[in-house]
Amino acid sequence: MVVHSQKKKSDIKMIKSHNLKIGNIVVSTRIAAKLDLDYVETKLKNAATTKGKFPGLVYRMKKPKTAFLIFRSGKIICTGSKTKEDVKLAIDLLAADLRSIGIKTVDHPDLKVQNIVASAHLRKEVNLAKVLECKGTEYEPEIFPGLICRIDEPKSVILVFSSGRLVITGCKTIEDCEKAVEVLQSNLSLSWFNKKIL
Repeated sequence: MVVHSQKKKSDIKMIKSHNLKIGNIVVSTRIAAKLDLDYVETKLKNAATTKGKFPGLVYRMKKPKTAFLIFRSGKIICTGSKTKEDVKLAIDLLAADLRSIGIKTVDHPDLKVQNIVASAHLRKEVNLAKVLECKGTEYEPEIFPGLICRIDEPKSVILVFSSGRLVITGCKTIEDCEKAVEVLQSNLSLSWFNKKIL
């Protein structure tokens, strides 16, 4: 279902009842001019390459719990954090770790959010077969139990499960995640719901 945004004041109040939770914020940046990954791997604990499978280095951090994909170009991708504060802290800690082994890092890296994965709940069971009547929806229960719903603004994809659970992906701000659920809700027909979940 390619859904178009419809602004309704009442939707903003209702969004809070969906209990939107951020599951993962994916951020990219450049942390150094270039990196010798073989050297980094030998010097940093929890750093490992996967020869022949991935062209970069994987570096895991326990607190905050994150994982980094580190490339020879000096670019990195940080994944696993649930808050922007944890993303910034994790990147600062990685930079400190790199400096501790003699690598010059970028002083103020420009952080770019690539994707946010969030979850929410409609608090109602959904008849996915009826939602499938909308043009553009994808639903193959033999392969995957959720219905795929594409939203044009904000550009995002929402997985809708019969329980009413939602997984939102593709947004680059938390506000867009909230707006995407608003848009979905404003386009759902009451006939698509089975019963309210208390």
